[in-house]
Amino acid sequence: MIFLRRAAHVAVLTLMVIPIAAVLTAKPAAAEQRKRSQAAALARSMLAQLRIARPLSISGYSRAKFQPSWPDRRGRCSTREIVLARDARSIRRDADCRPVRGTWFSPYDGKRLKSEKYVDVDHLVPLSYAWRSGAKRWSPAKRRAFANDLTRPELITVSHSANIAKGGKGPQSWRPQRRAYWCRYATSWITVKHHYGLFVTRRERVALLNMLRTC
Repeated sequence: MIFLRRAAHVAVLTLMVIPIAAVLTAKPAAAEQRKRSQAAALARSMLAQLRIARPLSISGYSRAKFQPSWPDRRGRCSTREIVLARDARSIRRDADCRPVRGTWFSPYDGKRLKSEKYVDVDHLVPLSYAWRSGAKRWSPAKRRAFANDLTRPELITVSHSANIAKGGKGPQSWRPQRRAYWCRYATSWITVKHHYGLFVTRRERVALLNMLRTC
C-alpha cells in the first residue's frame, strides 16, 4: 500500500512538472518567433522603399575598385581577421593577429569548420552585384567603406565551398543551402541594400519576398 501511495505521488509530481517544462520551452520559442516576425516586417518596409531598376553594366568592375585586398590596418587586425575573430568560438591568434586555432559555423550550409583554411569571409551582397546595383557610381571611399563594413551584416564567415557556389549571384539565382537561414539572409541583404541606397531588380525583389515568408 505504501509503495502504491509513493508511486501515485511521483506520478502526480511528474504530471505537474511536464506542463511547467513545456511552458518554459514555449516561451523562448515564442519570443524568437516574434523577433523573426518583427525583423521580417521591418525588412518588407525597407524593401518597399528600394528603387526597382535594371542592373547596370558590369563593365569597369574589378575588386580593386572596392579594395585591392583586405586592407592593412597599420599593425592592427585587418577587417578579415576581425570578422574571423568575431564569428569564431575558442579562437587563438598569433602575434600578427592571424587565427591559428578556432571553430566556425557556416550559416549557408551548416558546416562546422575547425580550421581557418576552410573559412571564407563573404560579402553577403557580392561586390560585383553591388557594382551593378549602383555602386558603380560611388566614390572610391564609399566603395571601400562598403567592402569593410563591420556594422551592417555585410561580412560573415562561411565555408569556402559555399562561398564558391554563391560567387557573385543574388537571391534570384542563389539561396543558402540551409532553408533555416533564408529569413536571416533576406533580412540582412535588404538591410545592407537599404543602408547604402542600392536598387533591386524585379526578380530579386520577388525572391527576397519569398524568402521572408520563412520568417
